[in-house]
Amino acid sequence: MMYYIMKVAITTILIVLISEIAKRSSFWGAVLASIPLISVLAMIWLYVDTKDIDKISALSTGVFWLVLPSLALFVTLPILLKQGVGFYLSLMVSLIVTVVCYWGMVSILNHYGIKL
Repeated sequence: MMYYIMKVAITTILIVLISEIAKRSSFWGAVLASIPLISVLAMIWLYVDTKDIDKISALSTGVFWLVLPSLALFVTLPILLKQGVGFYLSLMVSLIVTVVCYWGMVSILNHYGIKL
C-alpha cells in the first residue's frame, strides 16, 4: 500500500510542480510539460512492478502512435480560445476532437495490422 501511495505522490507532485512553474513562465511550463514525464514514470512503475520488458516495449510503441492524435488538442484549443470561445467549451470541444483523432488513428493502425 505504501508503494502505491508513493507512486501517486511522486506523480502528483510532478504535475503540480509543472503547473506552478507554468504560472510563472509559460515557456518553462511548456518545456516541462512537453517532456513525456508521465510516460517515463509509467514505464518505470511498470518495470518495477513486472520487470517485463515486452510490456514496456508495447507501452512505448503505443505511446508513440498515440502521441500523434493527441497533438490535435494542442492545435484545436488555442484556435478556439483565440476565436473567443470560453475556456471550458474550448477544452471540451478540443477533447472531443482529440478523441475522434484517437479513434481515427487506432482504426488506421488496425487497418494496417498494427495492434496496440
